[in-house]
Amino acid sequence: MGINNFTELLEVVKNQPPKRVVAVNGVDTSTLEAMHDAVQLGFVIPIITGDRTIIEESCKKLGIDSSDYQIYDAKSIHEATDKAVELIHENKADVLMKGMISTDKFMRALLRKENNLIPAKGTLSHVSVMHNPNYHKLLVFGDAAVLPYPDLKQKILMTNYLICAAKSLGIEQPKVAVIAPTEQIIISIQSCMDGATIAKMSEHGQIEGGLVDGPMALDVAINAESAEVKGFTSPVAGDADCLLFPNIDAANVFYKTNSKLAKAEMAGIIAGAKVPAVVSSRGDSRKTKLNSVALASIVSYQRSNI
Repeated sequence: MGINNFTELLEVVKNQPPKRVVAVNGVDTSTLEAMHDAVQLGFVIPIITGDRTIIEESCKKLGIDSSDYQIYDAKSIHEATDKAVELIHENKADVLMKGMISTDKFMRALLRKENNLIPAKGTLSHVSVMHNPNYHKLLVFGDAAVLPYPDLKQKILMTNYLICAAKSLGIEQPKVAVIAPTEQIIISIQSCMDGATIAKMSEHGQIEGGLVDGPMALDVAINAESAEVKGFTSPVAGDADCLLFPNIDAANVFYKTNSKLAKAEMAGIIAGAKVPAVVSSRGDSRKTKLNSVALASIVSYQRSNI
């Protein structure tokens, strides 16, 4: 069955060994609040790099006991980033988290070749998990934040990331819909051609661990009635666990429409690196940040138990 909502996710991570999360330049109250919430629930061992004085002052304002945190003093963002990367390589941390550092600098640290955080021919991609009360289970989707216009090779990697994330949530054989404007294979529409190719690769065993179908319009992927009306028969239709969007335009609009208008709960991580990374948006709620840390923790836990 798998995990069906974030309440269940938090219960699961509370009962697994805590993961060591290092916040890069975690001097800001937003990062410290999210870390504190995870610590209170018992699924995180908190590590923070950054200016010790500022961190301790911020903790004091929030009523957090800074002595519970492993603090690595760093006087610059560059130094804080380098220290966090060093901790990952020394196997002293399991998850990276963005603190008071711009997203582009954080991503550059992940991508920097000398940091050796991405395997050869690897690709970073944003994986979101959503609980919309109007859908019967969690939805895993990408990419709403990192890859603007992925090519076919990147989409194949992204499909694997979605499957791995869904499996971490207890879904034995995730159903993946490759989203396009239509289920028809239209040569002039790249998302249709990519969807057909990825589905065929899955059918031939070149993509393992899940059941992949496409191209598929969004309504058919998540609504059984739409699939029936359109006469589209597929075990994925109306019951998708994962949605692979054709580009960041579609995925980002989907993310924000659901979170802001439908009040859906969200979580998100960066996949494709040596460890999962939490990169929260300035517009993300405190709950979204907590959910994201929980998602990164369960993905890290599942990796370590493979």
